[in-house]
Amino acid sequence: MKFRLASASAVLAAGLALFGCGGGGGGIGGTGRVEGTLRVGLTDAPACGYDKVYVTVSKVRVNQSSTASESDGGWTDIVVNPPKRVNLLDYTDGAIADLGATALPAGKYTQLRLVLVDNDSANPLANSVVPTGGSETPLDTPSALQSGLKINMDVNVPEGQEADVAIDFDACKSVVKRGNSGQYNLKPVLKAIPVFTDAGLRVTGYVAPAIALSSTQVSVQFQGQPVKSAAPDSAGKFTLAPLPAGTYDLVVTSAGHVTAVMTGVPVVSGTPTVVSTSTIAITPPTTTMAAVTGTVTPATATVRALQSLTGGPTIEASWAPVDAATGAFAFSLPVGAPVKTAYVANPVSLSFTADSAAAGKYTVEAASAGVTKTQAIDVSGSVAPLTFTFP
Repeated sequence: MKFRLASASAVLAAGLALFGCGGGGGGIGGTGRVEGTLRVGLTDAPACGYDKVYVTVSKVRVNQSSTASESDGGWTDIVVNPPKRVNLLDYTDGAIADLGATALPAGKYTQLRLVLVDNDSANPLANSVVPTGGSETPLDTPSALQSGLKINMDVNVPEGQEADVAIDFDACKSVVKRGNSGQYNLKPVLKAIPVFTDAGLRVTGYVAPAIALSSTQVSVQFQGQPVKSAAPDSAGKFTLAPLPAGTYDLVVTSAGHVTAVMTGVPVVSGTPTVVSTSTIAITPPTTTMAAVTGTVTPATATVRALQSLTGGPTIEASWAPVDAATGAFAFSLPVGAPVKTAYVANPVSLSFTADSAAAGKYTVEAASAGVTKTQAIDVSGSVAPLTFTFP
């Protein structure tokens, strides 16, 4: 797969749509159409509390119209034959499962649909999850499965060239527990991101050995929206890729530690951005944690906790899974002051400064059907259970 970079910042501000285009392949098809090539892969952010998360892909569909329904014209399909069963947790830290490529008319494509095989009597575990310490369990899939899981994007397929896109399937946010039934729903959280093969367009670094745990999360964020996240390996090393070129905030969260934020982290082509090393690792101070609980209606809503640092930025400090049966959610948030530093190339040391004014202060944000509601909380004292209700 060959890749080049397209515009990033405008896409990140939009949320789901990230650009990717590149060289190689394509040409003029036998129909006389001016053609290019689209190649699609599948990657994942780290999953929380699961040993395996399987999905089985049968098809990827793309259309130049962002509003086209599954029955409208203009679709070009990449058929995965036979359907490909992928353990998403095998494709983190920039690893990508290739789903195939197709020739198609050159131009801009604004909609992608990922079509999964449904669980049935012949293949009851086509889509499934293995909770840590548990046994493999089917994932109940959404009713939209047959028409495909929709992703908005803005990808230009150049004439005679190849556009390469990875579908980022966030397993942690996509697997939802359903009460005490022992069952799980698949609630896909997807975005389209560019894919690159050069040494750059990635962020690497180390956290301290004490927090080199699968529960520690490292993310790069743009205007409070995580773009890519990863868990460190046993040595504390993390890799965030693929990423579009741009400037980000790096956020490290770990239970029992304050949130650490590094601002102004550049991502460029040609060389990786190194934010820390094994001898100069990111080491957030310890703190007590506060439990915050609540319910949201409907249970399909999403909930997260934001924290605004003095002078900026505002970052996502935590994300809470919402129980698909009860709408219940829970956070464990640091009470202590977050620490912040600015990115420095080739650092000889890391100097984080505590932001005392932001200690314990969060905004809990719930979202449903494009509507958001917020509640400000201070976890330095007791916080009553939160309630969010959407029409």
